[in-house]
Amino acid sequence: MKLGILGTSDIALRRFLPALQKQKYFEYAGVATRDINSVKAEVFKQQFGGDVYASYAELLADENIDAVYIPLPPALHYEWAKKALLARKHVLLEKPFCSNIKDTEELLNLAEHQHLAVHENYMFLYHRQLTEIKKMLTDGELGEIRLIRMAFGFPKRGEADFRYNKELGGGALLDCGGYPVRLALELLGDSAEVVQASLIQPLGYEVDLYGSAVLQNESGVTVQIAFGMDNAYKCELEIWGSQFTLTAPRIFTAGVDYMPGLIMKSSSDEKKIWLEADDQFLHSIERFTDKIGDTSTTDNDSILRQAQLVAEIREKGRVK
Repeated sequence: MKLGILGTSDIALRRFLPALQKQKYFEYAGVATRDINSVKAEVFKQQFGGDVYASYAELLADENIDAVYIPLPPALHYEWAKKALLARKHVLLEKPFCSNIKDTEELLNLAEHQHLAVHENYMFLYHRQLTEIKKMLTDGELGEIRLIRMAFGFPKRGEADFRYNKELGGGALLDCGGYPVRLALELLGDSAEVVQASLIQPLGYEVDLYGSAVLQNESGVTVQIAFGMDNAYKCELEIWGSQFTLTAPRIFTAGVDYMPGLIMKSSSDEKKIWLEADDQFLHSIERFTDKIGDTSTTDNDSILRQAQLVAEIREKGRVK
């Protein structure tokens, strides 16, 4: 199958295309740009081949293309994913799926009606370290779970970055906050609910820069999350059990060459469990291909539940 990309984003160039080259299901067809003469478009062509399309619409009109990857700013996801689905293309969307729950529901319904696959690119879900952590929880290695904490944040980027632009779907909750929300959903299950939330929008900014929330499931397991995009860097999961505390210092952004180390602590012992490096971007693409190959393979319910939890945090957080 042939796959095209809408937009010349850094993540498409640095992470997506190198991962795409490792699999055999998709053939890279090319990238669509708003400026066919841009230096960035030429870099895509030089490094990975493929065509350069003069517009997003031109790429979607190419009947030879079966699927598209959309790494555009969040506010553009709904418009271009809808157009892609109507053009009968499978769609792999960068996170967040959409910037609001209404658009998420509409796209999921449209994909189902068109018998097309959609995928939200939270890559960390497909890294081996999360598989190992979930196995440890299932096996009861930490004892009874008392509390789960997770945080994802990074220093402030340039003022022109879309993350600080309200019209483009910016804000810490939609960007870095989506990661711990999605992990909380994965660990708590579908009964996860938002108990408390806070979103902070400092004077002079049009979006939230940092925030926090507490989620809980029907069994009473509690997750505390924190996120921000004007913070010291943190990318951590901590699970506090009755017997051991487990810490994963790079839970969301383990690069392809990074060997994760899980830290296990008790009152009398500490050990580090080294795991093999893994390519979570590749495995996310493979998950997308599984959905295309088998219509019964879907996680659309999780995509919708994620959007609902984000909406709950936005409602309870009330930007301050």
